[in-house]
Amino acid sequence: MPEEVLFKTEAEVARTEVAEALRDAADQIESGDVQLTSDTEDQAVTVPEQPLFEVELERLTDSETGTQQYELEYEIRWTK
Repeated sequence: MPEEVLFKTEAEVARTEVAEALRDAADQIESGDVQLTSDTEDQAVTVPEQPLFEVELERLTDSETGTQQYELEYEIRWTK
């Protein structure tokens, strides 16, 4: 199944800003109506009562330098 990216934003921000964005997202998810907004995009979606929720922590290690990068992902999925 091909993937279509409807919204994406990425920026390096302070940890407190990440926490604030997650709290705002949690409130929107709880209400069922999520509004995603950036300087160039705007997208709205309705989250169902019983979505699939996944939390994943990954460690990526550069094979040449040994540098480690971590990714903490929260993912919500459902079928429409």
